[in-house]
Amino acid sequence: MTLLDPLALALLLVANGAPLLAGLALRRRLAMPVDCGRRLADGRELFGPHKTWRGIAVAVLATAAAAALAGIGFAWGAATGLLAMLGDLASSFAKRRRGRPPGSESLLLDPLPEALLPLAALAVPLELGVAAFCGTALAFALLDVLLSRALR
Repeated sequence: MTLLDPLALALLLVANGAPLLAGLALRRRLAMPVDCGRRLADGRELFGPHKTWRGIAVAVLATAAAAALAGIGFAWGAATGLLAMLGDLASSFAKRRRGRPPGSESLLLDPLPEALLPLAALAVPLELGVAAFCGTALAFALLDVLLSRALR
């Protein structure tokens, strides 16, 4: 019984790290917000300015390339990157609904959707068991917390 899948963890880190690296390299160039600055009826943002089409594209392409290099295929990697970003958007939406500002942290709300959705896709090609699925999600959540605090 495996408690952690290193490849799945690496792909999660690529999917969630690539947009950050692109942001550092490109700053605000090509950073069109996914929500185009729209606000809901209560005046709160939908996702916030940090969620960009560039970030989604970079996450999908970088994760697809990493997965292809690892031998599980470009399509599985693209799905992993896309699902990680959809999880990220879901957590951002939930934080905006709760009145949390963009860039604020929520201990489990940030990393878990970003891990659980893509791990569900990776469960097939990596043959993840329940223990590896849960262990990898928890390892990612811990790394996410540690790295986000270290990068501040």
